[in-house]
Amino acid sequence: MNKIHHTKFIKDSAEQLGFHYCGIAKAVKLDDDARRLEQWLQQGMHGNMHYMENYFDLRTDPRKLVPGAKSVITLLLNYFPSKQQEQDIPKISKYAYGKDYHEMIREKLNSLLELIRQNIGDINGRGFVDSAPVLERSWAVRSGAGWIGKNGNLITKQQGSFFFIATLITDLDLIADDAFAKDYCGSCRKCIDHCPTNAIQANKVIDGSRCISYFTIELKDAIIPAEMQGKFEHWMFGCDICQDVCPWNRFSKPTEEIAFTPIPEILNLSTKEWESMSEEAFRKTFKYSPLKRAKYKGLQRNLKFIQTTKL
Repeated sequence: MNKIHHTKFIKDSAEQLGFHYCGIAKAVKLDDDARRLEQWLQQGMHGNMHYMENYFDLRTDPRKLVPGAKSVITLLLNYFPSKQQEQDIPKISKYAYGKDYHEMIREKLNSLLELIRQNIGDINGRGFVDSAPVLERSWAVRSGAGWIGKNGNLITKQQGSFFFIATLITDLDLIADDAFAKDYCGSCRKCIDHCPTNAIQANKVIDGSRCISYFTIELKDAIIPAEMQGKFEHWMFGCDICQDVCPWNRFSKPTEEIAFTPIPEILNLSTKEWESMSEEAFRKTFKYSPLKRAKYKGLQRNLKFIQTTKL
């Protein structure tokens, strides 16, 4: 009865905190995922993201992240914006329209942990938001949230794929949900056919070193490879092409999370206004934005690259 009560309490608490999905999986080593990740890294598909080579054992075994771990809780938070960018301006990925999600979701995870400890007991647990060595999409599938699409994103039947994934690993023994067993992509190839850099390969393999998001956010080199010239389709920060064309995202609904309210400048700044923006103005305007990850110089590099393409 305690497992039933504890499981229900956690799911109810997650909903009250604003998460639109909460699922649970047993904490086990992800052997199949470990083999796929190892092959992916060996093929160099992570590009210059060398941090992905670190903590391999931690990524594939939650019990090494949280000693005595018994349950992995997956939480989803919708970020689909209520407003879209104006036409013919530098494009920015929708996840970056509002405030930096890392800090906001981390606060929610800490609140959930505190509620669990207050109502269940002194349990051990750690929350993670995509910057830690956790295979969050694999755990999401195991928790029943959805399936991995051909574009590598977690897709749900109810709301598509525009959401953040958070993970809470705990030593609390809970009732696990059934894993999501079916793939609803079928014969659809829209994400593959529309990817301008051919980053989406067969069998749900994503060549991260060819992704527009990799070049515009992760790549810190002063120059973007010339072979990518003319392929960015005006994306300055990140890329949503494979999600925008996905039929399942017709079910996306605007988020109710105030923190994700679009920063006005993101919705309407023209190319000329971006070009003339000073570094000081950038830091002030985007102090709490994910855009700061690419930094001022990175965005100016990206902007120059896509403008050269247009010329």
